[in-house]
Amino acid sequence: MKKRILIFGATGNVGSYLFKYATEYFDKSEYEIIASGRRKTDFFSKRGYEYYSVDLTKQEELAQLPSENVYAVMLLASEIPSYMADYDAKKYLDSIVIGGYNVLEYCRKNHVDRLLYTQTVFDISLYPHELLSPDLKPNFSYTGDHAMYVIAKNTMLEMMEHYWQEYGLKKFVFRLPTIYSYSPYPYYFPKGIKTKRPVYTMIEKAMNSEPLEIYGDGTYAKDMVHVYDFSQELCKAVEAKVNGGIYNIGTGVPVTIEEQIHTIVEVFSPKNKPSEIIYRKDKTCGGGFLMDISNAKKDFGYEPQYDCRALFEDYKKEMEIKRFAELRLK
Repeated sequence: MKKRILIFGATGNVGSYLFKYATEYFDKSEYEIIASGRRKTDFFSKRGYEYYSVDLTKQEELAQLPSENVYAVMLLASEIPSYMADYDAKKYLDSIVIGGYNVLEYCRKNHVDRLLYTQTVFDISLYPHELLSPDLKPNFSYTGDHAMYVIAKNTMLEMMEHYWQEYGLKKFVFRLPTIYSYSPYPYYFPKGIKTKRPVYTMIEKAMNSEPLEIYGDGTYAKDMVHVYDFSQELCKAVEAKVNGGIYNIGTGVPVTIEEQIHTIVEVFSPKNKPSEIIYRKDKTCGGGFLMDISNAKKDFGYEPQYDCRALFEDYKKEMEIKRFAELRLK
């Protein structure tokens, strides 16, 4: 019998790319990839894959999911601050804590070997933004619109530890910085305000040969993780002969804002009229994270494949084909 891998959150921007990657990564004679999300859609079934529309906050809805030979569960589904237009902390508790508990119970009842879970990097956001180790203890702000989100996520981690110690459900926790993946829906909601994501604004300016600005001296750097490197790390964790742990998602290679802007111009600007790059030393650039991925390399054999140039070249390709427009624009 094939081992089944169930992905919760497969209709999301990151989850849809993860699903695609998993269907190409795993041997189809050994593994079966199953998608689940809250929305009603025939996107997956039209492509020959099982899909289950499930509201994780309703335990009875999980009864429709497969119950045999489910080897691994990937749990990405939750409410997140960047898509919450009207702040409602209860949505975090419902989707992350109650929904997470229901998934844990599903795993226990159906003898799932391992649960792969995505955690936010904001749980350690108050540390200096140097190389962040995966074993850092929580250190975050108890104020602001991310606080209850982080608290709910940390609560889920405590529940996962219980299910590991009590029932032997292996726990793989992945701490995420920004994951870069093209979406035909370029907006997010910082502090509840609909805003075009900065990377899309920069790309549009480059395409129109408009000037781009670099704040500071250009040396500010952060980890830029392509969605397929994120997906590689999770897929390798399914095969890993370890009992789990906490792992950072990253590349191990800091990308300066100068490299990022120059690459955007090289990839997206017309060759005969590239955007002018203006240095604004009177402004400050910041906000990103650098991730230590040494234990993922050791335990999984993870090796990032996408540098800054490859990341934006993939954006350009995805912009042309709009692979997941059916999921993003409905």
